[in-house]
Amino acid sequence: MSSTLYGLSPKVCDTVKKAVTWLDKHAIDYQFYDYRASGLSRELLDGWLALTSWENLFNKRSTSYRALTDDQKNTLDATSARELMLANPTLIKRPVLTDGKQILIGFKEANYKEWFGK
Repeated sequence: MSSTLYGLSPKVCDTVKKAVTWLDKHAIDYQFYDYRASGLSRELLDGWLALTSWENLFNKRSTSYRALTDDQKNTLDATSARELMLANPTLIKRPVLTDGKQILIGFKEANYKEWFGK
């Protein structure tokens, strides 16, 4: 199974760093994609949203979320959340791990063990 791990650089995101460390420790083959540095396409985000809900993907605990206006926060729906995540990928929970058929958001060792059968 070929997986891609999406997020911010492990140098700036501790949760991504934990995921990368776990994957490397278990010799898992994966690709890493920094969506802040390389951008986030509409097609990529739509692919994730086909596998999970916007509520699961949208990070309400981020500093980017706290910077939104009250109106933006109070009128969040699938359409507005999608546009906000495209404009500011730091509003996406991280990391996002996918093989194109399934998606895993965030890092919990137990979930990674189950995903990879370790």
